Amino acid sequence: MCLGIPSKIVSINGDKAVVSVGGTEYEASIQLLDDVKLGEYVLVHTGFAIEKISEEEALETLRLIRELDEDNGQKSD
Repeated sequence: MCLGIPSKIVSINGDKAVVSVGGTEYEASIQLLDDVKLGEYVLVHTGFAIEKISEEEALETLRLIRELDEDNGQKSD
C-alpha cells in the first residue's frame, strides 16, 4: 500500500520544494509536476510530490489521518 501525504509548498528552489505537514517542514522533489506554486498542496510519497490537490481535499485528508491516529491510540490490544 502506498500513502501520499498532503503537504503545503512553503518554498521552491529549482526542482526541490520545502513542504509543510502539521508544522513539520521537509524537502521534496517537484520534478514530476509542472507549474507548482507557493501555497499549493501536493501529495508527497517517498520524497516526491506526485500530484497537486486542492486545499479542501488536503485538509480533509489530514483530518482523517489525525482521526485514524486518535482511534488507534484509544484501542487496547
